Amino acid sequence: MKRFFPISLFVLNMLAGGFAYAEKADADKPTNVEADQMAYDDVRQVNTFTGNVVLTRGTLTMKAHKMVVTQDPAGYQYATLYAGEGKLASFRQKRDGGENLWIEGEAERIEYDSKADVAKLFSQAKMRRLEGKKVTDEVQGEFISYDNRTEFFTVNNTPSDSSKPGAGRVKAVIQPRNEAKK
Repeated sequence: MKRFFPISLFVLNMLAGGFAYAEKADADKPTNVEADQMAYDDVRQVNTFTGNVVLTRGTLTMKAHKMVVTQDPAGYQYATLYAGEGKLASFRQKRDGGENLWIEGEAERIEYDSKADVAKLFSQAKMRRLEGKKVTDEVQGEFISYDNRTEFFTVNNTPSDSSKPGAGRVKAVIQPRNEAKK
């Protein structure tokens, strides 16, 4: 049991460090996870949190019904957040580059790959960039892939890595940025 807690916290610290174009200061903050239950499989390197899961680290907040964190032999972490019935899993984090810049997203399932630094949102996916409370950009579809390193994202009309004719529409709202008014 003594070995369990340091290992699970190490996994979560590594996982949360790069999510969602993180504010760099978040990397030095402790990771806190609250849930109704936690199970850890040391052999398979799988940590499962269930029931009203809330992860916080600096400005990062992740919420889900269930979160499964795995670690590969090289030490990279992968997290999958699952929404509860009738709800969506979500994340919100302050971004670098300005005083009050944020990114947030929600979906039925969110997968984060710390090695590639990519977040994937599946089914009822929505992602927003904000300045304070003002939404500057918003995209939604059945699948969103967001590359944290390049701030590049794709949106598809199916919950997979491709769009199909007739499967629905994606939506993007991009607010004008008038630098002359500032």
